[in-house]
Amino acid sequence: MKTSKLLLPALLAALALSAATTVLAQSKEQFVPVLSYRTGPYGPNGTPWANGFVDYLKLVNAKGGINGVKISFEECETGYDTARSVECYERLKSKSPSFVQSMSTGATFAITEKAPGDKIPVVTVGYGRSESSDGAVFKWNFPIAGTYWVAADTILQAIAKKEGGWDNLKGKKIALVYHDSPFGKEPIPLMQERSRNNGFELQLLPVTAPGVEQKATWLQVRQARPDYVVLWGWGVMNSTAIKEAQATGYPREKMYGVWWAGAEPDVKDVAEGAKGYNAVTMQHGAEPDSAIVKSILSQVHDKGQGTGPKEEVGQVLYMRGAMSAMIGIEGIRSAQERFGKGKVMTGEQVRWGLENLNLTQAKLDALGFKGVMRPISTSCMDHMGAAWTRIHTWDGKKWVFTSDWLQADEQILKPLVKATADKYATDKKLVRRTGQDCQS
Repeated sequence: MKTSKLLLPALLAALALSAATTVLAQSKEQFVPVLSYRTGPYGPNGTPWANGFVDYLKLVNAKGGINGVKISFEECETGYDTARSVECYERLKSKSPSFVQSMSTGATFAITEKAPGDKIPVVTVGYGRSESSDGAVFKWNFPIAGTYWVAADTILQAIAKKEGGWDNLKGKKIALVYHDSPFGKEPIPLMQERSRNNGFELQLLPVTAPGVEQKATWLQVRQARPDYVVLWGWGVMNSTAIKEAQATGYPREKMYGVWWAGAEPDVKDVAEGAKGYNAVTMQHGAEPDSAIVKSILSQVHDKGQGTGPKEEVGQVLYMRGAMSAMIGIEGIRSAQERFGKGKVMTGEQVRWGLENLNLTQAKLDALGFKGVMRPISTSCMDHMGAAWTRIHTWDGKKWVFTSDWLQADEQILKPLVKATADKYATDKKLVRRTGQDCQS
């Protein structure tokens, strides 16, 4: 009995030391939440993105972390539902996230209201609020590498080029078949502006989520006979639209999808029936021969650590997930350059890093993204950092680039971004940051 009493304090002390050690170990890791959706109608498209994102985090850890700091991460299934996405955000924010990628435009709108108070950067690579590229108003949002207004403008540029110039769009009819959600409505202001400036008629055709029923929509397409259709879909909506276009005889070469409507799951079931279908790409396309893919295969998959099937590594959505993870990680690395290498960065420090991101071509090449991406350079005022895209086309078996690099027109983009951001600032009673504010 006396022995037990003597051992008890020692045991309690050991447990306390163990708990303290665990907390210390956890504090030495950089936490990255993964808001993913592998279930429901959007699961076939959300899964490869999540696999690419997680595999890149594993690759960084396999290489020793971020200047020696290992990454910890946790997935939370959202089902592409805004309420569930917010629940995931609320649950995981207690772990001091480096940043959050909301992976849904609806969720981005909701989390945008919470992030400033929580001091968590919201990184939306190729999605989210287009006006949030204005860092003077949206201090915590980072739509890095491109927004939906960039996508819409460069799609229209590609169409104009096919027609022989912007003047030749006058009198043409372009239909926007879009997911009836915040995501699907994003391109409308840009396309309306282009319609006014360039004289084409814009027809808006919303599709109720998830988009498995589109017969009425494509009946309108058949009746109106637009010169081009821009498809702003996601998940099952995309393949359904292509099948309906095939059934109604609408030429696939006259169709241009947003970058979330231009991946393997969108066309593989239609195969030859989708031949000629075009989509804008967020810089990258399918990149099976890239250095980053070879690194992930050799250092993650070949060691039995791969997150999904080996054959999807390098496909379009997988690459987008890997690219999204890389941008977030490089934001952390950028923060370490100022606040200390080998240290865990806070969300506020990572925000600074993302705002001072400078992905030169040499850095991209060293990271394995040679030929995949163009340089990205953000600032206090510019939270996007690049506005380059390409068009790729489905040849019946694979995606093939069919355009040179396209850059969104700043003369169209900047006034639209500022006007919309100013309205948001007025509504929320926010004061624009100035260049002097950026020095702090």
